[in-house]
Amino acid sequence: MKRKLFVTLVIVISFLATGCEKETERIDDFFVDFATVVNLDRRISFQLDNRRVLIPKEPINYSGNTGQRVILNYTPLREDTVKVNHVSDIFTGDIQPLAFSQQLSTDPVKIRSVWVSGGYLNMIFETEYYSQLHRIGLFRDMTSSTINLYFSHSRNNDPPGYPQTFYASFLITSLRSPGNPDPVSFRLFVNTYKGLREFQLKLE
Repeated sequence: MKRKLFVTLVIVISFLATGCEKETERIDDFFVDFATVVNLDRRISFQLDNRRVLIPKEPINYSGNTGQRVILNYTPLREDTVKVNHVSDIFTGDIQPLAFSQQLSTDPVKIRSVWVSGGYLNMIFETEYYSQLHRIGLFRDMTSSTINLYFSHSRNNDPPGYPQTFYASFLITSLRSPGNPDPVSFRLFVNTYKGLREFQLKLE
């Protein structure tokens, strides 16, 4: 009888202890997007590639110039007001004309993702990095009858290191003729570890 009573008490105490545990705090929902900085009257906002402008609820410790591309981590609050959790600048450039007899840097990369949105060509790629700043760029062959873009990457004599992920956005609205809203198709060439890779893309 005493043994049965002891077992019963243990079960009851265990149940009460479990019921009194503090509820696990719920992590706020958040989103991570590429965005463009809009700095008006010293107030920072962020424009997503769908043209929606997000306004931080509170001042943030970030000072970027208009047009700077970033990776924005945010939590929606109400309408276009958001809580900014983190902002990271990414390489932001545009298309450069490929000069006659110019040699592009062709150090290979591993492409993780390439897409067009918001008037930008966006890239996520991987390459070895140790300590030296790498150089990248986007060039257009002006002698071609079709629109051909070439991604240039130089390791800048960086010693062998470890795989790192990099992000880049290139403004490509210059591909569209003034006053012409039609989509523009183009080809992107990237030198990868498996050879020259071609992407068929479109600026909507």
